[in-house]
Amino acid sequence: MDASMSVALRKPMTLAEFLAWEERQELRWEFDGFEPVAMTGGTRAHEIIAGNVRFSVQSRLPGALCRVFGPTMKIEVAGRIRYPDAFVVCTPGPAKSTVVRDPAVVFEVLSDSTSRTDRIEKLREYGATASIRRYVILEQDAIAAMVFVRKENDLVADTLTAGDTLRMPEIGVEVPMAEFYTGIELPPESSAEA
Repeated sequence: MDASMSVALRKPMTLAEFLAWEERQELRWEFDGFEPVAMTGGTRAHEIIAGNVRFSVQSRLPGALCRVFGPTMKIEVAGRIRYPDAFVVCTPGPAKSTVVRDPAVVFEVLSDSTSRTDRIEKLREYGATASIRRYVILEQDAIAAMVFVRKENDLVADTLTAGDTLRMPEIGVEVPMAEFYTGIELPPESSAEA
């Protein structure tokens, strides 16, 4: 651990302190509201799914207002910094900005090491961020997703599987779920007769 990291862990950091500290780091770090959290590497399947999401959504976006970003661009949500696998933002911003504060749709691809964070902590943070209209958590080992849609002040859950289409009216895009898994060899589904 470098000296700046040990100093950072002695007391809770502010968001401004974290952003200044992170600019000097070689690796990406998320901020959980108290301290930096190292970003770990993902699997081949994780990266293929995330890449498919970015391509499939961006290629369907009408006009030039909305853009897909991720995973190297960060968002600020509920006083925390996150690096989603993909997200859509529909407001213009400076070319040199490094933080987006108003994403409309956020995607995370689950992995064993991030499942709890994605399902619980990020769900709370994204739910507390009014600009986020839809939060999509994609499974890595099956064509399936939990989709949380904003209904007034709450995010309401729905599930999607292989034959479904992810509809995102807030950005004018629909994508068949199976398209996100193009190029992935998934384990065979268990037989219902077992």
